[in-house]
Amino acid sequence: MGLISTIIDIVLHVDKYLTLIIQYFGGWTYALVFLVIFLETGLVLTPFLPGDSLIFALGTFAAVGTFNIWLLFLILALAAILGDTVNYWIGSYIGSKVFTTKSKLLNKEHLHKTQRFFDRYGGKTIIIARFIPIIRTFAPFLAGVGKMRYWKFLVYNVIGGIAWVGLFLWGGYFFGNIPWVQKNLTLVVILIIATSLIPVIISIIQKYQKRSNI
Repeated sequence: MGLISTIIDIVLHVDKYLTLIIQYFGGWTYALVFLVIFLETGLVLTPFLPGDSLIFALGTFAAVGTFNIWLLFLILALAAILGDTVNYWIGSYIGSKVFTTKSKLLNKEHLHKTQRFFDRYGGKTIIIARFIPIIRTFAPFLAGVGKMRYWKFLVYNVIGGIAWVGLFLWGGYFFGNIPWVQKNLTLVVILIIATSLIPVIISIIQKYQKRSNI
């Protein structure tokens, strides 16, 4: 529970940890946040890293001059696009045997849930998944497993990466320093996470209703 509680604390109080990181690392914070977003999107083993909440919080810091907003946007968008690209090629290399392996490192339920998204939305899953934690990390991996044409994947990847980073970064930039938001940033982060999970919740409800009607 120690690790889980620490991760939850970081996600819910990312502003507090960002303040400490900025004070300690200064300009190197750009590299650190690049690494976090790259890993969150690039490795199926690290879907627990903060994504939405971190980008939103970075936007609030940029609004008061701590970061250059345009440099931040470029770095985070690049991290998101490169992360998905690496994830795609890992999936392409591993192939469909990922569904039969007994490795405990890969959450099979997350894999199958993401596969259902692909079955429903096709290639657009790469864009839609950007706004859904967990599935965001597994979507490019399964695109590689399914041998989606790379150039088709790349188009969805770039559109999704720019849209995702832009929405949360500029959202934090324009709204993060409103007094009410500053005083209730933890609540705002929870709302962001909850909003991101709405599609997953709807999917679960629909699945439950189908089972009930059988």
